[in-house]
Amino acid sequence: MAATNGPPDDPVSPTAHEPRAPAGERPPSQGPWWKIRLFRGIINDLRRRAPYYGSDWLDAWDYRVVPATVYMYFANILPALAFSLDMFQKTGSNYGVNEVLLASVLGSVVFSLFAAQPLVIVGVTGPITVFNYTVYGIVEGTGVNYIGFMAWIGIWSLVLHWILAVTNSCNWLRWVTRFPCDIFGFYVAFIYLQKGIQLLARLGSASAFYLSVTTALLVFMTAYACGRLGASSLFRNPVRVFLKDYGTPLTLIFFTGFVHFGRMQGVQLERLPTGAAFVPTSGRQWLVNFWDLSVGDIFTALPFAVLLTVLFWFDHNVSSLIAQGSEFPLRKPAGFHWDIFLLGITTGVAGILGLPFPNGLIPQAPFHTQSLCVTKPVEELDDKGEDKSGYTFRATHVVEQRVSNLAQGLMTLGTMTGPLLAVLHLIPQGVLAGLFFVMGVHALEANGITAKLIFLCRDKSLTPANHPLRAIKRRSAVWLFAAAELLGFGATFAITQTVAAVGFPVFILALIPIRAVLLPRIFHRDELALLDGPTASAFTMEGIGGMGRGEQQRQPLWRTR
Repeated sequence: MAATNGPPDDPVSPTAHEPRAPAGERPPSQGPWWKIRLFRGIINDLRRRAPYYGSDWLDAWDYRVVPATVYMYFANILPALAFSLDMFQKTGSNYGVNEVLLASVLGSVVFSLFAAQPLVIVGVTGPITVFNYTVYGIVEGTGVNYIGFMAWIGIWSLVLHWILAVTNSCNWLRWVTRFPCDIFGFYVAFIYLQKGIQLLARLGSASAFYLSVTTALLVFMTAYACGRLGASSLFRNPVRVFLKDYGTPLTLIFFTGFVHFGRMQGVQLERLPTGAAFVPTSGRQWLVNFWDLSVGDIFTALPFAVLLTVLFWFDHNVSSLIAQGSEFPLRKPAGFHWDIFLLGITTGVAGILGLPFPNGLIPQAPFHTQSLCVTKPVEELDDKGEDKSGYTFRATHVVEQRVSNLAQGLMTLGTMTGPLLAVLHLIPQGVLAGLFFVMGVHALEANGITAKLIFLCRDKSLTPANHPLRAIKRRSAVWLFAAAELLGFGATFAITQTVAAVGFPVFILALIPIRAVLLPRIFHRDELALLDGPTASAFTMEGIGGMGRGEQQRQPLWRTR
């Protein structure tokens, strides 16, 4: 959907009565860097968002909140549990199921209640998993208390997050375009696919391996088919809505029981390891003895905290930008500075409790917004404006509220009880691998790199005449830009497979100046305007000073097929 410079005047939206930020209004210029007005961004965020806080709860009286809650519960908790298995094996059993569940609860409760943008799902991500076990590999054998060392990383990171928040650092997001976002999203999607394959590769016996692979593929194909059917013109509307909303959760539940049918119940499958309810995995107390570390070890944690803060600043802000992408007709303003301040709090608290640090999730955050979209069928027209005897679904509005995020967090808290932990223990790792495949493929489908590759591989005669990339005179420019994105992805993915993985956040952040400084020297300005663009609408970017210079509002390329 083409975005506008402000919230659309849609009379069917339940939020049409709400106060709106003036369209096109931008905060005054930040001014020279040495004249930073401290706390200005946080204050503006709170002022802009405060009038909507009441409606954030009242607008939840909508059916879309129910399937969004159910879907996000499964889409958040199951990948996190699979990541917990990874960390359990690679961090000396310091992080397990209960730590990951409580980290997800912490993120969802804090951000649903207090965040300026409650649509962003916060939990345990693939990149933080890589960070955690890479740090463990570095400090292992040095005699340093690993979990205490991670606590100090969280405490230092809390201070750094607060510094970034009060100095209005999120205004730099005006220079973040689709280029770094698509590369990072592509990387996260491949992390999901890689983790799914790794889960299957760890299985022992041949019979367990074959059954797990079969289960993973069946989960992927069934859940993917449900999503496709839900967006198709087949069946009646109630059936399509049901398949779209509940197809994936029901698929996971069914195939968890499927492996107990017939001869399959005799196969010893690897399952998710769980412990006692509300008890840390390693048997320690929840409060970490972080004060026992030496002064030298405390300050050694600072460089790691810098890397973590760089990762979280980019990762969380990109998650928020994509969750508020210009394809979503949002009506309520964003608040990036305040949310970074909150992220510092959750990072510090997670460190003191010995939890993996929660952060904005990709692709769950945009999936959450998408699941809250209310759509209507729109007739398709050909190039001459005539009816093509078909239709597509267009979002009329998004149910912007706080309840779905809070509810899925409370459901996660309930999962830490003994009976539900016993249920989690029944989930075969093949089912988790299948979910990784589903989420990875969905993330790839929605990625701008994929859209460009599809365009380049498409028959020119079958490419729509109004496709944005057809306006580029040099087809080689599309190839070159896609190659640059793939090179950035390849370098990011490669570095995370080495001992230098702890430093990959710096490489990710470097993609922003590469886009701003290097690419304009290679591509013409008009080509970049079509190949790249702002992540979110001008309405969303108002709180951080508007778009970067030369950026235009346009139909997102990742939505163009």
